[in-house]
Amino acid sequence: MALALLSGCGAKREAVDLLVTNATVYTVDSAFSKAEAFVVKDGKFVAVGAAADLKAKYQAAQEVDAGGKFIYPGFHDAHCHFYHYAAGLSGADLVGTNSWPEVIQRLQETRRKYPNARWLTGNGWDQNDWPTKQFPTKDTLDRLFPDVPVFISRVDGHAALVNQKLLDLAGITSRTTISGGVIGRDAQGRLTGLLLDKAKGLLDNVYPVTTAAEDTPLLLQAQQNCLAVGLTSLTEAGLHRIDINVLDSLQKAGQLHLRINAMASATPDNVAYYLKKGPIRTDQLTVASFKVYADGALGSRGACLVKPYADKPKETGFLIQTVKEYRNLAKQLAASKFQMNTHAIGDSANRIILNIYGEALKGQKDRRWRIEHAQVITPADMPKFGQYGIVPSVQPTHATSDMYWAGERLGAERLKTAYAYKELLKQYGQLALGSDFPVENINPLFGFHAAVARQDAKNYPAAGFQMENAISRPDALRGMTTWAAHAAFEEKRKGQIKPGMLADFVVLDTDLLTAPNEQLRGAKVLQTWIGGAKVFGR
Repeated sequence: MALALLSGCGAKREAVDLLVTNATVYTVDSAFSKAEAFVVKDGKFVAVGAAADLKAKYQAAQEVDAGGKFIYPGFHDAHCHFYHYAAGLSGADLVGTNSWPEVIQRLQETRRKYPNARWLTGNGWDQNDWPTKQFPTKDTLDRLFPDVPVFISRVDGHAALVNQKLLDLAGITSRTTISGGVIGRDAQGRLTGLLLDKAKGLLDNVYPVTTAAEDTPLLLQAQQNCLAVGLTSLTEAGLHRIDINVLDSLQKAGQLHLRINAMASATPDNVAYYLKKGPIRTDQLTVASFKVYADGALGSRGACLVKPYADKPKETGFLIQTVKEYRNLAKQLAASKFQMNTHAIGDSANRIILNIYGEALKGQKDRRWRIEHAQVITPADMPKFGQYGIVPSVQPTHATSDMYWAGERLGAERLKTAYAYKELLKQYGQLALGSDFPVENINPLFGFHAAVARQDAKNYPAAGFQMENAISRPDALRGMTTWAAHAAFEEKRKGQIKPGMLADFVVLDTDLLTAPNEQLRGAKVLQTWIGGAKVFGR
């Protein structure tokens, strides 16, 4: 026995790449356990536990003392628009504008900065934040920018204002009609420049096509911004094949470190191509779902409601396509290995899509088809998420952004089952949490705060907005790590700090599980690691 003990003491330690010690590690495993150290080899976690035990067993090429800080699995935004966010970095930032004159001022500043740009673009305005709360018209744009096409997108991405130059370029006149969208007109029938939902598609043939070389610097800047807030994985909510190929090329070239789960836009070309090719699943890129739009946004009254808007009793919103088209696509995808992920805001849109999902899936409860946003649900339809096995993919900051005016749109009774994250969690057992950036801020900690405190950046309201719909801090962390991964069939590869998982993790200066609510949004990401390599550090 003595010889055996001596032999054990002299055993050679296993060579590994990285040993991280002196940390509070939230593993987000099934027991939601904590540890103080972990080991990484070949881009994956190989052991988690006490530092002394790991040091005795492993010889690390690199040892990192975390300085007592807090470590979490890499954050996964379950619904965002990364490519659109990157493109917007060269346009006017209209987020937070408090009036139409302020929008104009920012557009003028952008035009001076980029005088030779082919188009003048901007993103993020919200008329609900302005004194009048009325949609703007193109008159000022026509006067100030008569010779350059202007396209400025509302914060939700479902409404845009354009100038006459662009209307002429696209051939849109007072006689143009569209189904599944709205072309804005004034009382005299003249075009206002407002385009809602499918009407924006009338610009597709004239929008300037950028090259991969033009897109790359913006995509890499967008990546740096994401890494700085702890994002290691993104679910890109709707891309054309050419854009997916650009991301794939950048990943293969070692320039894009972010892991991307790309929903392919459900265009006929994309559907035909990917159904023939089959799902793509690598450690860097997943393409195994299609993004579908059922309706528009609540803020622009494009969300499809069962009963009329409380503040517009003659309007109920609209569907983007026909019920028959959704049903045919669902049937086609049910026979494939792809997910169907549908944007549905209004209670009518959610009801229609949930019913179509149930019909198409025929009891297949682990296909993980998703409702993106799941924003307004009737009590009668809520159980269908659990009944049919439908993933609720929600964005908590939508609740705290919309709370100022959502009651005006919906009325007090209908508001009770809007942004109802706790009830959705009860029905399905999980929530996939995202931001929908650039509609909202890219920082996932803003969503964490909104989910648990139901407050905005100013910690308003003091008691929280509809706190009966708040979720717990452990569940919010699961929603932006392992549950976000589950929604993309990636939970066996990412979202937890445990052996066999991809070694993606973030180091924060704050304990998200215990810090006061008012400190959550200010928590700083100190380091971001992907595959055991540090990709961001302060």
